[in-house]
Amino acid sequence: MSQTLDTKGSVGASDRLTVGVAARLSRYLQVLTQAKKMGKERISSQEISDYTNINATQIRRDLSAFGKFGKRGVGYNIDSLLGEIRKILRTQGQHNIALIGAGRLGQAIASSPIFAEHGINIAAVFDTDPDKVGRGVGNVPVSDYARLTDTIREKNIIVGVVAVPADNAQKVANDLVESGVRIIFNYSEALLDVPQDVAVHTSNPAVELLYALYFYLT
Repeated sequence: MSQTLDTKGSVGASDRLTVGVAARLSRYLQVLTQAKKMGKERISSQEISDYTNINATQIRRDLSAFGKFGKRGVGYNIDSLLGEIRKILRTQGQHNIALIGAGRLGQAIASSPIFAEHGINIAAVFDTDPDKVGRGVGNVPVSDYARLTDTIREKNIIVGVVAVPADNAQKVANDLVESGVRIIFNYSEALLDVPQDVAVHTSNPAVELLYALYFYLT
C-alpha cells in the first residue's frame, strides 16, 4: 500500500510502510540513536549514508515523504528526527518481549542495552534447565518454561525471541503462537513453520556476512 500523509504530515493509522522503506527507516533509527549517544545534535544525509551504505539521495527521498525534517546545508536535528521516525515506525512507548533460552546467546541478548534504547523491554526469560531457573539474566530472573503461556498473557507480550538450539526451535515457535505471540525473532538456524498471520524474522550472522562479502568483494 502506498503512503499518504494527513494534514500534519504524519502517517495515517491505516497506512503501512513497504518492506523496503521500513527496513531503511529502521537503519536510520539505529544510526541516529548511536549518533545521539556520541553527543551529536545534527546529522546530514551524507553522514547517514556513510554509516548505512544507502545513497544520500534515497535517504532524503525517504524522509521527505513524511514531512520536512532537515535544511539544506544544516542537516537534521537528531532528537527531532528520532521522534518522527519512531512515530512512523509506531515504536513509541514500551514493548514487552519474551526471550526463550538462557544459554550463552540468551544471556548476551538479555545483557545488551540495545533493546532498552528503543523502548523494548525484555519482560520475561524462559528456560527448561532447572539449574538456570531462578537465576538472573540481565535484569530478569529466568522463569520455568512451563510458565510460558501464563506469563505471556499476564504481561501482554506479542513478541518472542527464540534463542534455543535449532532442534527445539519449532516447538518453541508453536508454543509462542498458541500463547498469542504474533512476532517471532528467530536466532536459531531452523526454518520455522508458523501461521500466515505470524511474522518471523530470522537472524543469521553467517548469511548476513555472505551477503556483505558478495557486494564488497565482487
